[in-house]
Amino acid sequence: MSVSVEPTPVEPRQNHSAPANTPEAQALRPHAEHAFAAELAALAAHDDRPRPARWKLSPWAVATYLLGGTLPDGTVITPKYVGPRRIVEVAVTTLATDRALLLLGVPGTAKTWVSEHLAAAVSGDSTLLVQGTAGTPEEAIRYGWNYAQLLAHGPSRAALVPSPVMRAMAEGMTARVEELTRIPADVQDTLITILSEKTLPIPELGEEVQAVRGFNLIATANDRDRGVNDLSSALRRRFNTVVLPLPESPEAEVEIVARRVDQIGRSLDLPGVPDGADEIRRVVTVFRELRDGVTTDGRTKLKSPSGTLSTAEAISVVTGGLALAAHFGDGVLRAGDVAAGILGAVVRDPAADRVVWQEYLETVVRERDGWKDFYRSCREVSA
Repeated sequence: MSVSVEPTPVEPRQNHSAPANTPEAQALRPHAEHAFAAELAALAAHDDRPRPARWKLSPWAVATYLLGGTLPDGTVITPKYVGPRRIVEVAVTTLATDRALLLLGVPGTAKTWVSEHLAAAVSGDSTLLVQGTAGTPEEAIRYGWNYAQLLAHGPSRAALVPSPVMRAMAEGMTARVEELTRIPADVQDTLITILSEKTLPIPELGEEVQAVRGFNLIATANDRDRGVNDLSSALRRRFNTVVLPLPESPEAEVEIVARRVDQIGRSLDLPGVPDGADEIRRVVTVFRELRDGVTTDGRTKLKSPSGTLSTAEAISVVTGGLALAAHFGDGVLRAGDVAAGILGAVVRDPAADRVVWQEYLETVVRERDGWKDFYRSCREVSA
């Protein structure tokens, strides 16, 4: 008969600010629970609303952490996600039920970013992560074995190596599965029993792990990239799907890019974003026009390149431009600093995309007032 069993215990991370001499403080990209520890602590201190079992914050506080706001004592909570409030509310509410959450969207719509911050706010630990790839094995989702122990003593608790999902089940935490549709279909279906029965059988020991209250799972997926494995209908039914859209307006996308670039820039000691606000807007305009297949004024139809030209790629282009400005320029972001990055983002297919880019340069950029410097820079890197 199966019995409930917990995997080998591992001390959970505590949600507090990291001292300056700790590895967390020196990390190039700290986990969300460390980078925003002060905000999470402030929210917890002012959070008097009901919290689901083992949640660090109430659903209201989790939504406030993601969307931003000002607490009664004046503490400002910075927005982590800029988009429709209802999307965040539905995502948070899903995690408070027994249904898993699937964040779906085209590449670059902040699925991983939202997933990480949700886990940090709910469980105080965003690191119970399975990264999906074409080579992800069942062991990454279920459990593995310490083969030295296995050969020496046979199957035993000591030889069992718990997966992040197994740990989350035993500790009542939030697990994350990134790029679920990149995982082979037969491995994906390993989640069906976990999500429907809330148990993970261990046949070798005649035991099982039963999920305790507080456990849930966030998965991310997109259906645009190559190498995508569709989810079975049985698995898809176990998820509540929330679609993350691209930013609705240019202003919203500029805000997202500027905010994220500023965060990255501070960690890399790059120039401040305000000095490059005009170039950020220009990068966003180029990406949106090529992505939508029409100019901002709606007068000129355009061909779209093969890439997604997502907000994440715009962030990468601007960050690279700031690095060029800092190390090889005068510290101010200019057209020449972002031109090469835009070319690399747009021209993925050297044959077809180059034609699209050249046509856009000559018919739109060349004739646009105030864009002469950008046109010259793009022509230079495109030659």
